[in-house]
Amino acid sequence: MTGRHAWIDASAGVAGDMLLGALVDAGAELAAVQRAVDAVIPGSVRIVRADVTRAGLRALKVDVRPLVDSPPHRGWSEIESLLAALAPPVRERATAVFARLAAAEAHVHGLPVGDVHFHEVGALDSIGDVVGVCAALVDLGVETVSAGEVALGSGRVRTAHGELPVPAPAVVELARGWRVRSGGTGELATPTGMAVLRALATGCTDLPEMTVEAVGVGAGGRDVAGRPNVVRVVIGSGPLQAAPAEPAVLLEANVDDLDPRLWPGVLAGLLDSGAADAWLVPIVMKKGRPAHTLTVLCDPARAPQLRARIFQDTTTLGVREATLRKTALERCFVGVELPGGTVAVKIGHTAGVIVQVMPEFEDVAALARRTGRPERLVLQEAANAAAAAGLTVGSPAPG
Repeated sequence: MTGRHAWIDASAGVAGDMLLGALVDAGAELAAVQRAVDAVIPGSVRIVRADVTRAGLRALKVDVRPLVDSPPHRGWSEIESLLAALAPPVRERATAVFARLAAAEAHVHGLPVGDVHFHEVGALDSIGDVVGVCAALVDLGVETVSAGEVALGSGRVRTAHGELPVPAPAVVELARGWRVRSGGTGELATPTGMAVLRALATGCTDLPEMTVEAVGVGAGGRDVAGRPNVVRVVIGSGPLQAAPAEPAVLLEANVDDLDPRLWPGVLAGLLDSGAADAWLVPIVMKKGRPAHTLTVLCDPARAPQLRARIFQDTTTLGVREATLRKTALERCFVGVELPGGTVAVKIGHTAGVIVQVMPEFEDVAALARRTGRPERLVLQEAANAAAAAGLTVGSPAPG
């Protein structure tokens, strides 16, 4: 299987603006990045670039400059709502980054994920960094990402919560399972940078086999003598391994005394809270009582929040839990033009061959509302347009 891959060299540290600078330096269009950020926080920031040197090496510095005074601190739920304005390929990546970051902040502060309010991360520049990185990856046609070990730094740093040791608590939480080292003094890895890496990279690995097509060098804010304060991104194509099985958590509860009219709202609430999937199975319990088994599949970081949601929204007294391994098809999105608008089509593929083709139903429903046509007809039109574009099972995957 071949595909476009990005490998991140974070051996000198990692931050959101450094990653964005590296991707723009590797060829991502700054205009595409600005458009994506404007879709989320319109008229709020301007993204600028400048060539700089770091310890004698050339690098690109990208800054997200606020255009408004006193940008608000934002909670995870508000940020998630803002991200809905993005195109699906960018939205999925950006949402994954902020979800990972919210889970880490919730853990270190002992809060439910829904109560997390970002300070540094909620600022306009950090929203610009995360959305910008995800838009740059899509603009470059990058399908998969990996990264090497990360330098975290040492010493102490001042934050909105006071003076903290380096690496900061959220960075350490995000580094679980990743190869790290100190790498120098000061804060070398930020929570934003670490969250981007952990949400988007499939694994911690040395530079993989590839044909190198582009290299980008993104600069940090400080010029440190004797240590280039940069992140490098190497982009290329070549033989890539299929996506590895990822850890997943299965939450289950048997419920026999909930008004069945409440179940649609329960399932919708779990999906809105980050469940990968949620479903009901009718069962018969002791003494012949009819009941349902509620099952939720989720990322391990989401399990505490979703477990709490099950207790909140149902009458169960217990939730059982199991850790699984989940293998997912690689995915991409292709827009097809229909009368009245565009519908995104999700493509599931492996080994360079399409396995699944499905129009995004939210796009279908929105277009049906705008045009007054039945959803079933718009869905069929989208499927026909995808087939006409060569997006059929067994055909080569896009890109």
